[in-house]
Amino acid sequence: MNRMSATKERDYVLGTHDAEVQRLGFQHGVWQSHVRQAWLAAGIGPGTRVVDVGAGPGFATLDLAELVGPLGRVVAVERSGRFVDVLKAACQSRGFSHVDAHELDLMQEAIPATDLDAAWCRWVACFVSDPLLLLKRVHACLRPGGTLVLHEYVDYSTYSCLPDRPAIEAFVQETMSSWRASGGEPDIARQLPTALHQNGFRVMSTRPIGMAVTRNEPAWNWPAGFVRTHVDRLLELGRVDAAWVAAVLADLEAAEADPNSVFITPLVLQIIAEKV
Repeated sequence: MNRMSATKERDYVLGTHDAEVQRLGFQHGVWQSHVRQAWLAAGIGPGTRVVDVGAGPGFATLDLAELVGPLGRVVAVERSGRFVDVLKAACQSRGFSHVDAHELDLMQEAIPATDLDAAWCRWVACFVSDPLLLLKRVHACLRPGGTLVLHEYVDYSTYSCLPDRPAIEAFVQETMSSWRASGGEPDIARQLPTALHQNGFRVMSTRPIGMAVTRNEPAWNWPAGFVRTHVDRLLELGRVDAAWVAAVLADLEAAEADPNSVFITPLVLQIIAEKV
């Protein structure tokens, strides 16, 4: 199988195209303060050996590399060859020789590292076909007492626009349906505390994270930007038609023209767990 077909095979339901890479970069900026707070709470710092599970195009990987420094190590694992290429180029441009990036599918392959201090996993368990296997992979690569930081959705249906926008509501429901049709579960965090216990972890802390943003705030472009880019992906997947896309975008345009509009983001559950 050539690289192009392998990349297509390992594509995500959300896509790996240029617009998605840009959206992920903006998304990481919106969440950066929450992420760093979680890492510090989990003991990630200079000298830490950490794995970035489902690293995507590497925005968190780069931040981790800066945080742990040259005495630490970052192992980035990602199943999309396109994303791994972006990640490796960014590491090379910044001179991060303490980052090891691997293209692999965690549903088929183990993490190529052991005795690590910590693991970071954001919006990965919600996409994989077997979240329990994912936790087993992470458990195997950590040392006893190593920490796992998870950010996963616990109630995706909180994603909404105020005043109510019926087409945007339909977009959220269709996104969740397409997600489940691909084998994922948008509300996977509901299952994680029990799953972690069953797979050799002890939950140390939990915290819900959600946002409410007005159209004048930069963070508006996280929930709004996902609507703009993902409608085309749903059309590409054959799940909707052009008229449906037009209706969603018209609702978004109306929301952005209304000074009273507020976007509520999908509710995330932060979990910090320890390998026992």
